[in-house]
Amino acid sequence: MAGELRGHLLSRAVDHIAEHGVGALTLRGLAAGIGTSHRMLIYHFGSKEGLLVEVVREVESRQRAALATLDLDPANSLADTIRAMWHRLADPALWPYERLFFEMYGQAVQGYPGTAGLLEGVVDSWLDLNVELAARWDVPAEVARTHARLGLAVIRGLLLDLLATGDRAGTDAALETFAAGYEAGLPSPTGVRPVADDSTPTTGRAPF
Repeated sequence: MAGELRGHLLSRAVDHIAEHGVGALTLRGLAAGIGTSHRMLIYHFGSKEGLLVEVVREVESRQRAALATLDLDPANSLADTIRAMWHRLADPALWPYERLFFEMYGQAVQGYPGTAGLLEGVVDSWLDLNVELAARWDVPAEVARTHARLGLAVIRGLLLDLLATGDRAGTDAALETFAAGYEAGLPSPTGVRPVADDSTPTTGRAPF
């Protein structure tokens, strides 16, 4: 029962932040907005920071689930796959969550009380997903993981750029350059560039 209530409160908090953002959000204000008390939120999440960390983790989990269901047909180009991922993650509907992500990420790496939980899987969970997806192209796991780390850094960096500047055209162009360069042949971690032709699956590259 307690777990169900916690999940219900978290889901409502996610929806509230999507509609209102975080701005000058207070725990009491959030509690009032989702029909509970600040004491109940403290009981289940420990603090405002603890709740916001769980909101970020929940949204990240939802996005990984959504990306896992993209139409990642190995017959499609890797560049098209990268574009599809970027198109989803750069959706303005996600900006309130992404602002919150970067805010909480910054606090977590500085050891701000109540935020350490965000660092658990903040990179590895995305790398694991990419390795799973890359198997559709018969990409070796060690190659996929290394390239996924690079792709994650590029996409997160461009998302931060987009939030800071609002320059969608510029960030789209940068993503396109990355995607096209990746399609042309990113070297494998061993320094050996995989060779492919139109009749064989591309190997040695992951869908980032």
